Amino acid sequence: MVRRRRSKMDEAVESVKESAEMEPLEDLVVNWKQTLSTGSTLLDLAISSGRKYGGGVPGGILMEVYGRSGSGKTSILSELCGSAQANGGEIFFADPEARLDKEYARTYGVEVPKNAYFQPDTVTELFDKFGNWKPDTNNTINVFAADSLAALSTDLEMEKGDKMGMRRAKEFSQELRKKARMINKNNWILACSNQVRQGDYGDVTPGGKAVEFYSSLRISVNQVGKLFKERQLKKDGRKGKKIKRAFGIESRCVITKSSIDKPYRDVPIYIVFDYGIDNIRGNLQWLKDTLGLTTYRAVDKTYQRMDQAIDWIEKNDYEEALEKEVIELWQEVEEAFQQKRKKKNRGAKHG
Repeated sequence: MVRRRRSKMDEAVESVKESAEMEPLEDLVVNWKQTLSTGSTLLDLAISSGRKYGGGVPGGILMEVYGRSGSGKTSILSELCGSAQANGGEIFFADPEARLDKEYARTYGVEVPKNAYFQPDTVTELFDKFGNWKPDTNNTINVFAADSLAALSTDLEMEKGDKMGMRRAKEFSQELRKKARMINKNNWILACSNQVRQGDYGDVTPGGKAVEFYSSLRISVNQVGKLFKERQLKKDGRKGKKIKRAFGIESRCVITKSSIDKPYRDVPIYIVFDYGIDNIRGNLQWLKDTLGLTTYRAVDKTYQRMDQAIDWIEKNDYEEALEKEVIELWQEVEEAFQQKRKKKNRGAKHG
């Protein structure tokens, strides 16, 4: 019991020290000329619709996507990397968990060259690689992705001398303090995923407070359900029994911190296995729910079934038209909640 109390006290002292060492980065400037897509129109809008038409992730920031295993964190990072490459940018993928399937990454339009892939073991190795990263392009947004921070250790921890992770938290704090201005100056995105773990006072993310402090954008991702299909096989002229299979998941994304736009917007995303984030599905469902419709509005036709509506959108290349409808309706919703009060009177007090 005494040992446990000392551990808690040591942890609290280290937390105070860590917070004291953090420097506010008030002089950082976000470049809004270009943004990258997360693969979801709704998530892009939740991130920055108040700053740029259609929203998206701007360059020059650190962003953290965190949640439990299987919630879709890697999908968001992969979609962001795919967007960067589609816009002429370069990516680097740091993979501490050693789980990246390069063939599956191509599902997201991501090509990961050998010289743009690394499996760091420690915090120091990750940031050394990041500090020496020199993309050939500098006129567009480049993305350095780390998936995930929770898998990183320290040299001390590997020698079993950092049981509470204090050294790891300190290293994150030191490295991010040095690298934050570098990220902003080069208009890069450092996109990190992180796990959620049970702490004494609720869920926590590994790595101390530094990642949260230096992040301009934090997105919580939680799986809320699975997507199912039913099929009935026919063989020898006979109908078999109906078979149900999961083909994807639905997750809820919440902007828990934002220094680039309003926080606390929350949106659903749908991730289909062997496909990635299903933006058409997400847009159709959101329009139906928001407008209180009983059918799916597929631009110029309506359907009772989602798969029929998706098929119509894809056959007629209506993706952009559908996206425009979503953006315009989102803006209407935002305008309905805008503050319409007069400005505060900031004159000197009397008396």
